[in-house]
Amino acid sequence: MTHKPNLSHGRGYLAIPGPSVVPEAVLQAMHRPAPNIYAGELVDMMPGLIADLKRVARTAHQAAIYIGNGHAAWEAALCNVVAPGERVLVPATGRFGLGWADMATGIGADVDIIDFGKSTPFDPARVAEVLAADKDHRIKAVLAVHVDTSSSVLNDVAALREVLDAEGHPALLMADCIASLGCDRFEMDAWGVDVMVTGCQKGLMVPPGCSFVFFNARAQAVRAAMPRVSRYWDWVPRSEGTVFSQHFAGTAPTHHLYGLRTALDMIHGEGIENVWARHGVLARAIWAACDAWSAGGELRLNIANPENRSTAVTSLRLGEGDGTRLRNWVEEHLGLTLGIGLGMTDPADPKRDAYFRLGHMGHISGQMIMGMLGGMEAGMGALDIARGRGALDAAAEVISGA
Repeated sequence: MTHKPNLSHGRGYLAIPGPSVVPEAVLQAMHRPAPNIYAGELVDMMPGLIADLKRVARTAHQAAIYIGNGHAAWEAALCNVVAPGERVLVPATGRFGLGWADMATGIGADVDIIDFGKSTPFDPARVAEVLAADKDHRIKAVLAVHVDTSSSVLNDVAALREVLDAEGHPALLMADCIASLGCDRFEMDAWGVDVMVTGCQKGLMVPPGCSFVFFNARAQAVRAAMPRVSRYWDWVPRSEGTVFSQHFAGTAPTHHLYGLRTALDMIHGEGIENVWARHGVLARAIWAACDAWSAGGELRLNIANPENRSTAVTSLRLGEGDGTRLRNWVEEHLGLTLGIGLGMTDPADPKRDAYFRLGHMGHISGQMIMGMLGGMEAGMGALDIARGRGALDAAAEVISGA
């Protein structure tokens, strides 16, 4: 009697675009009794924690921590600088740009959307046209997603600042870096970003539950002129409070803070420039494998131009239904979990099962990426999915040449 081995035993690999793999050191830092929230080490470590968060964001300005996911950060940022009836402009390149636009609608803002589709970055020239036509400066903010996690497009946020300055437009530049911070290069101050939002569960390598809003003096001035701001979302006490509990509008996310402290130590120990470089090499290895597979089958990367691809997430498709078939096979047989296709088609469209995503953000290494690609190769072989050869060789060449 022969037995078919189950190769999914052992430690699984969650290769979705967030939550990302949590380092053992972060898990160990969080595995501890509840601390005192009124005095002692937790309170004492907060100034350094905020300073190191700002180092990752590349800003000398302010930061506020919220207990909530990225959607919470969207709303917090908007509530501090956009009043009901005010107008915002959203250049959308996927599901999450549209999601932030919907959040703005929900707080009563008037929203103008320039939809650039799901496979190309936004065009600064088209944004410039809209800003130039806004003679009365009714647009109070431009909401830009740096990396849209659904489409995997990397947008040029710095180009929007150039456009705003060229038009002499006073709108705030607000950036969503939920998928990109700690993965793709981002320079808040150098790029002239006024408000930036992110979450803890991707490049920052902490389990989901916290989000962050960074803001500069221009944004602070707008906040000061707001007629009212929700007590909970108000970033003033969170960034300027003299009592520890003011930073969180109540009880702090204690264990997340310990995990974040360790994650920031890891990031700065490696060096943020090195973190960006590591993500770049591993992303290029993935793309090289995908190019090889594409040569003999239907696999296609969603973003054609490598310059417009994020190094944190890759959105791609196979033939109709094959994306879901591959995801199911590698999870069941290998313990490898790939990301679902998100927002690329209508939910009723049968082509939705062609799309899937690869998360390669945060605590990742060369052997993890080679293992993921090897698992995909095995799955496509088992499912008889047409593909070109030499994918693993192409990926290994990128990594060995780094």
